[in-house]
Amino acid sequence: MTATIKILQANTTAEIRRSAQRKLWDFHGGVHPKFNKEMSNHHPIKIADIPTHLTVPLQQSIGQGAEPIVEIGEHVKKGQLIAQQTGKLSANIHAPTSGKVIKIAEKLIPHASGLQGLCVVIECDQKEDWGAHKLPPITDFENTEIEVLLERIQQCGIVGLGGAAFPTSLKVNAAEFHTSMHIDGNYRPKLETLVVNGAECEPYISCDDLLMRERSEQILQGIEILLHMLKPQNCIIAIEDNKPLAIKALEEVCANKNTIEVVTIPTKYPSGGEKQLIEILTGLEVPSGGRPRDLGLLCLNPGTIYSIYNAVINGEALISRIVTVTGNGIQNPQNMEVLIGTSFNHLAQQAGGYTNKADHLIMGGPMMGFALEEDTAPIVKATNCALFISSKELNESNSEYSQQPTLPCIRCGKCMDVCPVNLLPQQLYWHIRAKDLEKAVQHNLRDCIDCGCCSYVCPSHIPLVDYYRFAKTELREQAIANEKSSLARERFEFLQFRRERDKREREEKRAAHKAALQKKKAEAVKSNSDSNTEDPKQAAIKAAMERAKAKKLERQQAAEAEKQSAQEE
Repeated sequence: MTATIKILQANTTAEIRRSAQRKLWDFHGGVHPKFNKEMSNHHPIKIADIPTHLTVPLQQSIGQGAEPIVEIGEHVKKGQLIAQQTGKLSANIHAPTSGKVIKIAEKLIPHASGLQGLCVVIECDQKEDWGAHKLPPITDFENTEIEVLLERIQQCGIVGLGGAAFPTSLKVNAAEFHTSMHIDGNYRPKLETLVVNGAECEPYISCDDLLMRERSEQILQGIEILLHMLKPQNCIIAIEDNKPLAIKALEEVCANKNTIEVVTIPTKYPSGGEKQLIEILTGLEVPSGGRPRDLGLLCLNPGTIYSIYNAVINGEALISRIVTVTGNGIQNPQNMEVLIGTSFNHLAQQAGGYTNKADHLIMGGPMMGFALEEDTAPIVKATNCALFISSKELNESNSEYSQQPTLPCIRCGKCMDVCPVNLLPQQLYWHIRAKDLEKAVQHNLRDCIDCGCCSYVCPSHIPLVDYYRFAKTELREQAIANEKSSLARERFEFLQFRRERDKREREEKRAAHKAALQKKKAEAVKSNSDSNTEDPKQAAIKAAMERAKAKKLERQQAAEAEKQSAQEE
């Protein structure tokens, strides 16, 4: 099903609000869990206190970890670059506050694997001293070259704050938006629509909701920066209808913006998935293996857009973010602005401390987040929620982390009915259990968005998403191993080639040298044989030797004659 994206040309607030009633589509599957957002969305954003120490992981993007450029004992300023990106998908890391670097070592990081990662530990001096590390503001961004703005976004280490942590400078690089093929075979001109994904469909999480309510003007200015950089035909801000205050705030600031449209969409999980949101707004389906930009679309999270505003207008690197601290395991659920590197237990203290129900800690929501074993792990750029929750509530929500006993699959097909990307979760499950990952890939495993809908509806309480995540991790590791193997083979083959080449060159040199000597000898022999006259110099020497020999003979004869004469006498 296709649809042409409408270019908004409204001139009044009434026209803009009527346009919000535009035709919407639906995507396959999805669920309606208990969202529990009211636990944390009734309080304004709180600025969390600075902890005594910050543990800043150097792996905070989808790519390789950054390379530390500070030393133990060095005093750093707030916003100072402490780790340089090491690859295209890597991101710069900055000091969240001023203080002393006391350790650079492997520490516990928030990751589903539970493994450690390289971190820079800063002892905070509580001074918040920027020094000279706040970049010059670019207030006149409309007259600033796009390359300068892209460099600023890259310098400030901005990544997607919706969870993927993809480097934003790559995602908004206007040079990448070449003419692309429409799904119906027609060509589209570069970028048509910028989509601001304010759906925030995951249960419990409300950080984007509060951000859009309280900092709507800054988000609008961030959108205007992107409109200048990307030159889209229009912009759509999509928000679920369970966020009326955020909708109102953005409608008010966008009232006179003809190319920006605030659209209210129905509350349904996972409507905040990039591909699902595009289908809701346009009726277009991003093909398997494709990207939104193939349809002339680009999706960004409100938190990411706010970070772009902060980098360009205020010259500040990405060193803090809004985090939802919620669940029945803490006293006062709320949203906080938190420095990157702050520990989860510090957040719990800022929220009034633990309750006696605090059994589990999940980074993210109950559908797509992952459990943490220790609350000493630090907040990273991708942390949108710290969920402190009881086992009972997890079990009642039928979360992936519920502790209900797993039963055999009864082949009911419910997982297939709710899958938002039209997969066959049951088949994937059997193939992965049989360790037949090739078959799982053939069943489009890579299209899985880890939304957890299948696990949510499974009557046997099978943690299906865990199997899919395991399989995708195995495939990534296999790909990395294959790449390393190919690189090792190429290096070995080149080494063998170089050895053979060097041996061949040495043999050729020896042969050439031997041939030269033989040629020289042959030329000398030929020269002597072809010579008919003796060399005058050699002849003179020979004559002199003959004369000397003759004189010597004469002297010997004279001596013998005298000796004989003496004997006769």
